Amino acid sequence: MDEFLRFLADGLAGASALGILAYTLLATHVTIVAVTVYLHRHQAHRALSLHPFLAHFFRFWLWLTTGMVTREWVAIHRRHHAHCERAGDPHSPRQVGLRTVLLRGAELYRTASHDREAIHRYAAGCPDDWIEHRLYSRFTWQGVGLLLVVDVLLFGIIGLSVWGIQMLWIPVLAAGVINGAGHAIGYRNFDCLDAATNILPFGVLIGGEELHNNHHTFATSAKLSVKWYEFDIGWMYIRVLEWLGLAKARPLPAPPGIRYRHARVDAATLRAVLANRARVMAALNARLRPVWRRELRGMALGAGLDRKSALRLLSRDPGYLDRDERGRLGRLLAASDSLRRVQALREQLAQLWQRSLASEEQLMEALSAWCARAAADSCAQVRSFAAELRGYA
Repeated sequence: MDEFLRFLADGLAGASALGILAYTLLATHVTIVAVTVYLHRHQAHRALSLHPFLAHFFRFWLWLTTGMVTREWVAIHRRHHAHCERAGDPHSPRQVGLRTVLLRGAELYRTASHDREAIHRYAAGCPDDWIEHRLYSRFTWQGVGLLLVVDVLLFGIIGLSVWGIQMLWIPVLAAGVINGAGHAIGYRNFDCLDAATNILPFGVLIGGEELHNNHHTFATSAKLSVKWYEFDIGWMYIRVLEWLGLAKARPLPAPPGIRYRHARVDAATLRAVLANRARVMAALNARLRPVWRRELRGMALGAGLDRKSALRLLSRDPGYLDRDERGRLGRLLAASDSLRRVQALREQLAQLWQRSLASEEQLMEALSAWCARAAADSCAQVRSFAAELRGYA
């Protein structure tokens, strides 16, 4: 009896409290790395290739620590990108509410995993081998059951708490925080065509996934940090794996070049602009921000709207504002001719990427016309941007 009680108190490892904490943090971090590097960047977006041994280790680790099936996770994530913030998005705060995604993110994932037709449609290229069918997809809960046994054997009764933390780590941080707060709270480097935000500029706890706006803008990039002050620990691990010969990332998307004093829009300009929507609109927003601030300083914004919120409304694509936000934006524009004029130019440029059926000649004509209107505008910032845009290549 004494031996049994001693086992319950200390387990086989006899680890100290600090040792148990270190194990828990290390194990959960490996799980985060497996999700961001293997499931997300490698499988869902093909942003990098992994050595088969390493890819299988991550697959086994996820079966052991989460019970997630690769093809289900990948299909649900690809479906999220295909229908982001619209009907069909499995976990959009805009569709089901932020509170629901934060508190019931894992439940939304399970519901989406039952749609076998969608799983089949979006899971192309996922592992389809013998062990996937015979073990990982067939016995989904047995992996986490084995982990429970291992944790209790190592640490005794406290192993139950360790296991509970491991079970909550991905549902809370990934399914809840990233899918929820990552579409509602934080800052945006780019006005991508959804509500994705960067929760923090340093992505460590959740493997770099905190930089969600950057990811939604450049979905096929293995690197999620963009600004000099941003840090993506997942990218750091990928670079180490590349050095070890275990991974190879796809080339990072290069920003367009600029031909200064280039006087007209040509085919090279059009290709560069069409391929770099996020960077073009971010550059225009940067030029317009001083104009917005100057106009807002002299305005009475009214109840429920401060200058920070007003700047956010002006920098967003109106199509991704809700009814109340569109109403507040309309009142802002009605109070300032300058804001209304530059906002119209901004929206006209954004429409260029929506003309999917237009020919190259029609698009080039539309871009040339926009540059001509902007070059004739009374706002110096708009004129300088038009001159720069003509030189994109």
